[in-house]
Amino acid sequence: MGSIDPKAFLAGMSALGAGMAMIAGLGPGIGEGYCAGQACAAIGRQPEAQGDITRTMILGIAMAESTGIYALVIALILIFANPLFGKL
Repeated sequence: MGSIDPKAFLAGMSALGAGMAMIAGLGPGIGEGYCAGQACAAIGRQPEAQGDITRTMILGIAMAESTGIYALVIALILIFANPLFGKL
């Protein structure tokens, strides 16, 4: 059995970790779609409350999107600026 190059192993594990971090992008996407659908249904029931519903929806979507952005930042750090490469 040959030995595994530590840099190649770390690069592979970093790519795997980045891919797993991007799975977190599914949650915000599903949540934002559900939020928009429920807001449309609420506006259909109470058109006079459109402003309040829209404002609350946009705030909720912005909070959900921050989770996806955090996952993207972690994935980019793992791929392009991994601090562990300096330790090898």
